[in-house]
Amino acid sequence: MARPYGARQRAEKTVARLKEIYPEAICELDFETPFQLLIATILSAQSTDKMVNKVTPKLFERWPTPADLAAADPAEVEALIKPTGFYREKTKSIQGAARALVERLGGEVPPRMEDLVTLPGVGRKTANVVLGVAFGIPGFAVDTHVTRLCNRLRLTDSRDPVQIEKDVCEIVPPEEWTGLSLRLILHGRRICDAKRPKCEICVLNDFCPSSTTRTTNKRSTMKSDVRARGPEDKRRVRRATV
Repeated sequence: MARPYGARQRAEKTVARLKEIYPEAICELDFETPFQLLIATILSAQSTDKMVNKVTPKLFERWPTPADLAAADPAEVEALIKPTGFYREKTKSIQGAARALVERLGGEVPPRMEDLVTLPGVGRKTANVVLGVAFGIPGFAVDTHVTRLCNRLRLTDSRDPVQIEKDVCEIVPPEEWTGLSLRLILHGRRICDAKRPKCEICVLNDFCPSSTTRTTNKRSTMKSDVRARGPEDKRRVRRATV
């Protein structure tokens, strides 16, 4: 798949600008150990970090280790994590992950992508969060916010998380992967809203192809549209814009 024109330059500007407004690239999930981050990240699917942070203190107090959680009564786990949504599926995932850690990985969360993605409920997004945040190993986690922003910024033309990760990691240095992902998530939550992006106060506004407040974007969009048309269509577009 061809990379969108200017993607590398936009990526460089995005990394620099987001560093200015989010100097500390933070994960908003509360955790103390890699195991806690793993479980919290699984629970965060289709939920909010705020809600997960309300649930996990009691969860980890009741079952502090993988062995404890693996042996827990599923009904008790379901009742505790119910506010995060999809609690039955999530109970199976977090208990399955805990059980796999105990049975196959010595009760420790492994710092390797190839091991993490074998755990129930763990895909590349969750694995990259754990690698980057818990272990300091570069990882570009792609959630709904990252997907939205990477497409609006035209860092990629794909909606597939695996392809987005590949596209971005090809144009951003590894040492920036984790920070960029976390900052894109923060920016998506605070500024680049799915329905009502606050383009007028966005620090990326002057080069974002999807900006709603720059008149130049309308012209550049039309030029791109004209280039994609045939000769007769081009003449019609020119007449319509005179």
